[in-house]
Amino acid sequence: MKARRNTGKHLQPYTKYLKQLATQDISGTDKMPEILFLTTFPPRQCGIATYSQDLIKALNNQYVNSFSLKICALENANEKHEYEDVDVKYKLDTSEEASYKELALAINADDNLKAVLIQHEFGLFADGVQHFNNFINEVKKPVTVVFHTILPGPDDNLRKNVQHILDRADSVIVMTNNAADILLRDYTTTKDKIAVIPHGTHLVPHADKAELKQKYGFEGRKVLSTFGLLSSGKSIETTLDALPAVVDKSPEVLFLIIGKTHPTVVLHEGEQYRESLVQKIQKLGLEENVKFINKYVPLHELLDYLQMTDIYLFTSKDPNQAVSGTFSYALSCGCAIISTPIPHAKEVLAGDTGLTFDFGNSEQLAECINTLLFDVNLRNNMMLNGLHKINPTAWENSAVAHAKVLQKACGNLKLQYRNLKINLDHIKRLTTDFGMLQFSQLNRPDINSGYTLDDNARALIAICQYYKQHKDKSVLKYIEIYLNFIDHCQCKDGRFMNYVDYNTNFGVQNRNENLEDSSGRAMWALGYVISLSQILPQEFSQKAEAMFQKSLGLTKNIYSTRAMAFVIKGLYYYNRQVKDTDTLIYIKLFGDRLVQMYRHEADSNWKWFENYLTYANSVLPEALLLCYAITGEEVYKNVAKESFDFLLTTIFDGERIKVISNKGWYFKGTAKEHYGEQPIDVAYTILALRKFHDIFKEEDYLTKMEIAFNWFLGNNHLQQVIYNPCTGGCFDGLEEHSVNLNQGAESTVSYLMARLTINKYFGNPDNIYFRKRIKAAKVNITGALNL
Repeated sequence: MKARRNTGKHLQPYTKYLKQLATQDISGTDKMPEILFLTTFPPRQCGIATYSQDLIKALNNQYVNSFSLKICALENANEKHEYEDVDVKYKLDTSEEASYKELALAINADDNLKAVLIQHEFGLFADGVQHFNNFINEVKKPVTVVFHTILPGPDDNLRKNVQHILDRADSVIVMTNNAADILLRDYTTTKDKIAVIPHGTHLVPHADKAELKQKYGFEGRKVLSTFGLLSSGKSIETTLDALPAVVDKSPEVLFLIIGKTHPTVVLHEGEQYRESLVQKIQKLGLEENVKFINKYVPLHELLDYLQMTDIYLFTSKDPNQAVSGTFSYALSCGCAIISTPIPHAKEVLAGDTGLTFDFGNSEQLAECINTLLFDVNLRNNMMLNGLHKINPTAWENSAVAHAKVLQKACGNLKLQYRNLKINLDHIKRLTTDFGMLQFSQLNRPDINSGYTLDDNARALIAICQYYKQHKDKSVLKYIEIYLNFIDHCQCKDGRFMNYVDYNTNFGVQNRNENLEDSSGRAMWALGYVISLSQILPQEFSQKAEAMFQKSLGLTKNIYSTRAMAFVIKGLYYYNRQVKDTDTLIYIKLFGDRLVQMYRHEADSNWKWFENYLTYANSVLPEALLLCYAITGEEVYKNVAKESFDFLLTTIFDGERIKVISNKGWYFKGTAKEHYGEQPIDVAYTILALRKFHDIFKEEDYLTKMEIAFNWFLGNNHLQQVIYNPCTGGCFDGLEEHSVNLNQGAESTVSYLMARLTINKYFGNPDNIYFRKRIKAAKVNITGALNL
């Protein structure tokens, strides 16, 4: 290798920083702990640069006041870049020994830098393998290495280099179970050092394919696609050779080749490979069936292309390619996948998730494409199976997993989840001119599921909460829709129906089910509207009060615990606006009934109103506390606290909430079921915790409120997000091994109610508890939460 003259320019950022350290007293600093990422980074065009950009963005979106992520951009003689609007603290010239040494000195001298995370690909450090090995020895901070490639059966030289990294690293991240197996089989390391965190993917709205095809001018076409920086390793010719047999049966097929040629390939070969593909296309007569998208495609456009894709094709030549970000992105966009059998594909596509074919076998590939083109059910099943498998790899979940690894590496890193901006998109999508639909298939409203009073009552409360906080007049039309729906469900005698089909007819379920709970929810919603008479249009509160009074007399015959609790909540809010003796009579009637039930069932070990815990448990002690708030009778207060504290010991497990499983209720004297957790139970717990803090002023209730809300953000046994920030929807449940990806009305509204409730404590800079948290974290209030 020709020696290059050392100008010393690459040392300047380190020298400047070391001079600052020498003159600055950073003891007692209020800076957040720094974590340094050694990685390529945009504008450098490579897969790892994009990967790191997405990961860092996800970590910053998921956490607040927890860490400060800095970047050391990897460069070499042929790759020099200017980095604008990104936090690039250093640049490392991977071909310069001095650059490694200066970086190690700067890292070790910075007391606020707590850990180093290295994105490792063999090609990135090929110019100075020994320099890199010396560097990781010299760094005195915890080091985490992310291996993007792990080769099986290494020769002596490769094994020695990888083993050196394994011996030095405090923790290692790989992206597939196969890669972890290789490390354990072909190298010397321990299982507890390895974390398997799959390549991150983007949550997408799953837009309508036909609409996207029309938008891009591909209407009526069956779209095949592949994407990524183009090189001969992509083996695009394998697909081109397969296409004649496909086009013969489906002449409307269009194959999109998305992405520009890899910059390194252009540097050494020019556009030779792309030109060879153009020649093959012309030779096979495929000009109308193949289109190049010859550019570095921005993310939003790429996700559009993938969402319109009917079948995604992955045709790598390399059997040892551990993982592909392109493959992962296609799965997350709902593509049916056909792939060569790289380890990643064999793991993810097993179990009717996709098809594989032999490397370079165009005949097999053509058969696979034709099978999926003509078997729409098979294609749709593979798409759904793929989404359920790939969802855990969403960048939001990847951020949680990486944060846990970094927390362990740093030792004392305190993670604080960020409260995301409120997004009403999915609630609006679920709402027709008549009411809120009950279910969704993924995030697409299912009109066949019809409507329920339950969902529309909850939606009315949530949107009224939102209007109270934000005074957003655009949501008044939704309040009117939900209020009119309740009116539709109220019979002439004051009774309520719950189930309404899409044609606005009452369903037969209304005859076969006890509707007390639904009626109670309606009274709660109507009472809440009445309580906001000063800010809502007059006709809303007048209509709500007329319905409330029409049904109030019937409620005295309600004996369901939860129905009584819902009615109490309605009476409590009604009492804020309208003071009359009837309110107190009904409050005491239901409060006394709940106390009587409690005394009948409770003993020294079981302090509850029934001999089992089921759903919406928190509403029972909360309702009794509201009885105390109105009447001042201590018995309601005492039973409320006893029962609620008993419930909290049952559903809180250390730093997590685990609500009662819907797979089997928790009966007195039996073992508690696990998993099957629903958002509504977490939300109701948060609502109750807020009210108990208001009355008792115990900070533990606030702590548990924050823990409970973080369940939606990933603080659960799967460490996966339940709220979908992309759509504004909330997933329908948390199971043992997966999240239910449907985003129905109950779960979505429950999240919004919880989000608006915690906003009082964790989103208001004027709140005392908020200020205490910020002061403890030693950060400025400004920008502390992104709300």
